[in-house]
Amino acid sequence: MTRADGSTLNARLYRPLDSPGDDELPLLIYFHGGGWCVGDLESYDVLCRELANGSGCAVLSIDYRLAPENPFPAAVEDAIFSIEWAAEQASLLGIDRGRIALGGDSAGGNLSIVGALLARERASVTIRFMFLVYPSTEIASDRPSRQLFDQGYLLDRESLEWFYGHYLPAGDEEDWRASPMRAPSLAGLPPILLVTAECDPLADDCMAFAERVRAEGGEVEHVAVDGVVHGFITLGQFFPEATYAVDRIAAELRRAVQR
Repeated sequence: MTRADGSTLNARLYRPLDSPGDDELPLLIYFHGGGWCVGDLESYDVLCRELANGSGCAVLSIDYRLAPENPFPAAVEDAIFSIEWAAEQASLLGIDRGRIALGGDSAGGNLSIVGALLARERASVTIRFMFLVYPSTEIASDRPSRQLFDQGYLLDRESLEWFYGHYLPAGDEEDWRASPMRAPSLAGLPPILLVTAECDPLADDCMAFAERVRAEGGEVEHVAVDGVVHGFITLGQFFPEATYAVDRIAAELRRAVQR
């Protein structure tokens, strides 16, 4: 994907195995997790294949720029660019620009929210549906889960500080594009499927975000997955709960983007 300045952004396009090549499919644009600092197309390849085959959607996995080499707002710029580019290039991708969904986990969930808010603000692309897997909704938070699960549950306090410090070296944690909970309005977001992990320091932030979306007229369906940690969605070899969650996401996505 070539930007106006001539630089490029890589992505990987998946189509379901049972889809004829000339089908005009709905599109899921997926933003991977990894604290805006790690993760790539390869590490999310299996998940994107599962989502494509399970939902019947094409999936465009975005290789957005990572910190610390490319700190905030580089990833945000890549997110909205990729959303608008995909809509503009619908015929090239073989997709229906009227049936675009966003999805992501952790930092990728954050970029999905921010991308949807920017698309709403710019009136550039209509997003049909969005699923968020334990998204980062607020950088600075003192909600109980931040303390309850700050050690021994994979994503700990030190990890969060490391990710936030590298992504936001200028201390932009109050910018709503980093902390979408700080957005002036969350009205007008598409229907959301929110998946949370029980043993996750971000769990209460996710719930606060969902409550605010609902208070502002939005629709949120919440799937709470018990007994798992932040990051479980790509660990289906170890957590059967991951398979359940991916199947649920794919089914809801399929329903949401039907004509």
